[in-house]
Amino acid sequence: MIVKLIQPRMIKRPMDTDLKLHMAPPLGLLTVAAVLRGEHTVTVENENIGPVRLDDSPDIVGLSVTVDVLPRAMEIARVYRSRGIPVAAGGIHITTAADTVPEDAFDALCIGAAEGTWPDIMADLAAGSLRRVYRCNGPLRGEDIVSPAYDLIAKQPYLYCNVVHTSRGCPFRCDFCYNSGREHHYVNRRIEDVLADIRATGQRHILFIDDNFAGNRAWTREFLERIRPMRLCWNAAVSIDAAKDAELMDLMRDSGCRSLFIGFESISPASIGSVHKRQNRTVEYEEAVRAIHSRGIMINGSFVFGLDGDTPETFRATLDWIVKNRIETVTSHILTPYPGTVLYDRMKEEGRLLTDDLSLYNTAHVVFRPKGMTPEELYRGYLWIYRQVYSLKNIIRRTPAARRQRTAYWLFNLLYRKYGRFTDRLCRRITYERIGRLAQRLAHYRSRRN
Repeated sequence: MIVKLIQPRMIKRPMDTDLKLHMAPPLGLLTVAAVLRGEHTVTVENENIGPVRLDDSPDIVGLSVTVDVLPRAMEIARVYRSRGIPVAAGGIHITTAADTVPEDAFDALCIGAAEGTWPDIMADLAAGSLRRVYRCNGPLRGEDIVSPAYDLIAKQPYLYCNVVHTSRGCPFRCDFCYNSGREHHYVNRRIEDVLADIRATGQRHILFIDDNFAGNRAWTREFLERIRPMRLCWNAAVSIDAAKDAELMDLMRDSGCRSLFIGFESISPASIGSVHKRQNRTVEYEEAVRAIHSRGIMINGSFVFGLDGDTPETFRATLDWIVKNRIETVTSHILTPYPGTVLYDRMKEEGRLLTDDLSLYNTAHVVFRPKGMTPEELYRGYLWIYRQVYSLKNIIRRTPAARRQRTAYWLFNLLYRKYGRFTDRLCRRITYERIGRLAQRLAHYRSRRN
């Protein structure tokens, strides 16, 4: 059978350029492709990098759905279903909040891992007995996780194709995170499979895209020992408590870690406590930052605004903390109660939700009533802190002390954030792939030299 997989176009946030859309290929759909292509003909189209063809006639269409692209996914589904072509929807929103999906939107819903749902979908499709819901029975084992079909990636439209995942899920259950949903589990992959994926990328600069790269520290230590001789440069996301493990941090440095994405979320103990992020102790933040920076590793700090302990003064206090601690890159979000999470259920019960337009649930709109400020104050503060963090003055003030990180720092802060529109125009002339490779080579060369 012919299977067409589509990534619907995401909605950009105010500070995003098209660089965001071209960041990396959709590993979820590439995993579905790898599951199916032994027996079926599979194509993958990403609406973020160009128009998708909607006048073809595959035997089935599969859509990857996050909450904000659900309306667009339903539009695509209507086009195909009007011609009698069945459409299956999966992805993080379907897995977390299938009950928010209208009954007539899709022919089948995939709840859980593709490895445990798509083979049954195809078998039932062949038998003419497609069901409404397919559910992966229990958590996968590491050995059950299928490697993405890296060979299907058209590289030119992407900045980075060197993306690898070492795990699924996260061991923590923070109220606002998808991982607080019932269907999410944490499991590490087999180390040999991850090493094979690294080799499949054909690159030495690797972006590990796990929710929590250090969720199982024993596994992470073993993995870092295995990659240390490979002389990689790599980036990953970890919870802040990993910084307290000196042995682990040394292994990260020695195996080629260049930056870590860390969800600080807030510098306010009351705000952190309101969403039960137990692994975050704000009194330990600066010590953790020093532990990471002392090893020449940069930090991409994530901050969420609108938590129940936040007030209008939170934005200035957070900016001062970011600058003081030289947090190299910053990702900010408006608190968003994703359907299916503990936070969503609580806010719905409290009557604090302002809209059910899911296209606005992308962390760039105020979709709930904050406790410590007005919705307008929250939105203005969100825009303000982005402008301030990436002002030339504060970019200079946050320059890393470690010389080996400065090239990567300037490239991101200036060419991606500050002057991203210029960089995007350049990418359209030269290709995103070439610009991405050039940036990685420059950062890699300078870091090795220093």
